[in-house]
Amino acid sequence: MAEIVGVKQSSLNRYELNQASPTFETLTQYADYFDVSMDYIFGRTDNPQGKLYEYKPKIQQSDPQMQKFVEMCFDPTSPMNARLKETLLQMLGEAEQ
Repeated sequence: MAEIVGVKQSSLNRYELNQASPTFETLTQYADYFDVSMDYIFGRTDNPQGKLYEYKPKIQQSDPQMQKFVEMCFDPTSPMNARLKETLLQMLGEAEQ
């Protein structure tokens, strides 16, 4: 394991015995190797994907930035442009409820 995360075996032993703390880079190596989040490494969650993995931001149809985003999503020259935008905004409205 020491070779995988790029530390000496003696350093790894000190981490395991709580005699030293690994660097951020070492913790990142652990997270990458085991494919888990830093939240999981730090014990902030039991979910290996982390706390933000299930984050669902509130989407408001009336938000001007959201309307601008929807406007940019579709080709204005497309004959379906208006219908696609209308459908997406309707779906966003349903997600609000």
